[in-house]
Amino acid sequence: MSKESSSSGVSFMGLLTILFIALKLTNFIDWSWWWVLSPMWLSGVILVLAVLLLVLIRKAKERL
Repeated sequence: MSKESSSSGVSFMGLLTILFIALKLTNFIDWSWWWVLSPMWLSGVILVLAVLLLVLIRKAKERL
């Protein structure tokens, strides 16, 4: 018996983005579109920062 599980769905940040868009379009919030879409670009920023941190740590270990 094979236990293959595939999880495909919307992430927390995706759900947050959808929620913010819905609130913006229904005029429940009066935020800039930059903030409404911030969960999308914020995830990318966090990923880039994490990769940079790992590269810096690896470079520091090579110098020792």
